[in-house]
Amino acid sequence: MLVEFSVKNFMSFKDKVTFSMEAATGTENEENIIGAPNINERILKSTAIYGANASGKTNLIKAFTAAILMVRKSNNRQVGEKLMEMEPFAFDEKTKVEPCEFEFVFYAKGMKYIYGFIADKEKVYEEYLYQYFTAKPTRIFERTNVNEYKFLQADEGKLNAIKTQNIDNKLFLATATTWNYDKTKEPYLWFAKNIDTYSGGMLLNDFVVESYSKDEGEELKKFTLKLLNEADIVIKDFSVEIEERDVDSNMLMLLKNFNIPSPMLPQKQRDVKIRMTHEVTNDEGNMKNYELNLNNESSGTQILFSFAPILKDVFENGKILVIDEIERSLHPSLVEMIIKFFHNPKINKGNAQLIFNTHDTNLLSLDIFRRDQIWFAEKDPKKGATDLYPLDDFSVRKNENIQKGYLNGRYGAIPFVATGDSLWED
Repeated sequence: MLVEFSVKNFMSFKDKVTFSMEAATGTENEENIIGAPNINERILKSTAIYGANASGKTNLIKAFTAAILMVRKSNNRQVGEKLMEMEPFAFDEKTKVEPCEFEFVFYAKGMKYIYGFIADKEKVYEEYLYQYFTAKPTRIFERTNVNEYKFLQADEGKLNAIKTQNIDNKLFLATATTWNYDKTKEPYLWFAKNIDTYSGGMLLNDFVVESYSKDEGEELKKFTLKLLNEADIVIKDFSVEIEERDVDSNMLMLLKNFNIPSPMLPQKQRDVKIRMTHEVTNDEGNMKNYELNLNNESSGTQILFSFAPILKDVFENGKILVIDEIERSLHPSLVEMIIKFFHNPKINKGNAQLIFNTHDTNLLSLDIFRRDQIWFAEKDPKKGATDLYPLDDFSVRKNENIQKGYLNGRYGAIPFVATGDSLWED
């Protein structure tokens, strides 16, 4: 589970900002706090991020994505390959040539870690991993000046050999794990498998299709139908058919014209047919089943259908789900339903976490969230830099109408919209 994420000099984040999933001292909505054995901290199950358009709230999701991809792609980096995920703050002559900084505080397999790195498009300058064996963190490794290392004393011999396999643009976390160093394995797998970012309005992807195609016990089907019915979308059944066929010769010829090497050309094309079964009562009062292709269903139905395998996986395996604009193509009541799934211990048995940004102010309710679960992103209009802060920074009463307070500008992070004809005056 995620405890804290910090970012500096990335996109609109010029100065260091820290986003925390750690609960404050308030006793309201205790079901929104993770209760896990061997973890003494109070960690939140969800957080919502608000802000005006172009305030930088999407850039926070992009910061998560960039850092995660840096870890996942590291082992496949070639010598001299650019680290294209790194995008420094561009509105300052100093920062635009300085590296980006990222740090995560998290739990993996019940152990607490701190992992961070500093990198630009050319190389990794600093990197570190600490593990909490006691109340004080222990250094597993530290990397400075690109290729200078300090290791846990007991493992120096092994890690001195492994560091020779690392290169300037690779993360040592990934390299050490590849060379079977046990103390980096769980932190690496946390990045590889336990945290994912998505854009709202998500549609079918390979993971979703593969999940349905391998659902031999139909547990996923049961989950999906229940999810759709909870959303008042009455689907009786559905079928998923996947057919592989040779790529059309004309398509291959077109791809070859783009000078794509032959080994990289696709040999098979996959056709996916998904049909939804509706049970309808005709004028005579008789029930009859009708099938519709998923493409002909509403966008909300398509999104929930695509979202179901992700949600099931997240709940069962206690993953962290990070979503940009969760409300896209979904009714506000459906978004609220999904949030409450994360808060419900009977559904969220694996202590999964949800982090999302949104413009939907209907969710700004202290009946749904604790005060420490709501965050705001605000951009300085003169400097172009984003700041990030929680609602808990304000003196908010437990019964306060925070939707009204936000729309009235009490907490900032709203657009200042010109009125009347002032924009068109000379």
